[in-house]
Formats: sequence, structure tokens, C-alpha cells
Amino acid sequence: MSEPVPLSGRRRVTPEQIVDAAAALFAREGYHAVGTRDIADELGIRGASLYHHYRSKEEILAAICRRVTAEPVEETLPLLDDAGTPGSRLAALVRAHLHHLVRRRVEFLVGLQELAALSPEHRAEVEEHRRHYQRRVRDTVAAGVRSGEFAVDDPGLAALALLDAVNGTARWLRPEGPRSPDAVADVYVRLLVDGLLGRDVPDGG
Repeated sequence: MSEPVPLSGRRRVTPEQIVDAAAALFAREGYHAVGTRDIADELGIRGASLYHHYRSKEEILAAICRRVTAEPVEETLPLLDDAGTPGSRLAALVRAHLHHLVRRRVEFLVGLQELAALSPEHRAEVEEHRRHYQRRVRDTVAAGVRSGEFAVDDPGLAALALLDAVNGTARWLRPEGPRSPDAVADVYVRLLVDGLLGRDVPDGG
């Protein structure tokens, strides 16, 4: 990871701080209305200091998008390799995915809105992370169908429906809102893993 760039005096700015500031600005103003100078001003640094970490505004947008595509692949998908049934593993993934969305809500909404602004190379990278994630969820649903735990005809479509439903919470779920992420996760596990996929849960399970 790159070394932090001094702000003024002993203050420093990290790549993560640059991405945080840019995501907030893009969400508020729109990607095309924000320049690198605006990001630098938000951080209190010279515009040239940004280029120590990112060569362009588009590279910053790509870093934002990686937070909601590469991060889930690295942090959430390993839950599908844990011990347990396909249903228990998918339930764990739904909970972790939802909590990741709460943590990265701004980045998710920016990536959704500004995907077309990415270069073809970065867009392809983002789409490959998404496809890989969807394939792993689909394969886990299919494993549950084979074992008799799930009752769906099309595991691929079921996986898309499950992920679309969880991703939709990013539009309204906030940590400070009336519904806690844990409570929403409980409901979504019942609706999606038990309901949509038809998981037969024993009493007390």
C-alpha cells in the first residue's frame, strides 16, 4: 500500500481517505460534476497530491467500485466454503452481505449510478467480480437443490433474485434507522433462504 501523503504539518492523507472523500462527493454532486480539485479541497490538500496515489478521477471511481465488488469476493464468499448445509452457508452469506452493504452503502450507490463512467478495462474488472459472486451463490443454491434442501427450478435465477433483494436494502437501510441491520438480516434470511428457496428448517433451526 502507498505511503500516506502529508496534508499540512504532520497530517497525512491515505488512499482510503481519498476514496472516502470522493465517494461522498460523487454521491452528493454526481461523478461528472466533481473534479480532482474538489476532492483535494475536501481533504485539504493540493490537487497534485492526489496523483501520488491515483492517476485520474476515473481510477478513484474504480477504487470505489472495488470496495463493493472485490471486497465481498474476498470477505464474504469464503462463508460459502464453511462447514454446514447449503442453506446455513447461504444464510451466513446473506447476513454478511447485508452488513457489508451497510458499511459500504455510499460506495455501492455511487458504483450503481456511475458504472458507465468507468473505463472498459475497469468496467470489465467490476463485472467479472460480480459474475464470480453470482456464480458462487448459484452453485450453492444448486447444491441445496441436489441435496433436497431447496425447491427451486432455476438456481441461477434464484441466485439473482436473492442478491437483487439484498442489494436493494442499500437504498433505504441505514445504521441509525428504525430497523437494525441484524433485524433486517433475520427477516431477509427467512424471506429469501427459507421462503424464496424453500428451505425446510427444523423447529428451533
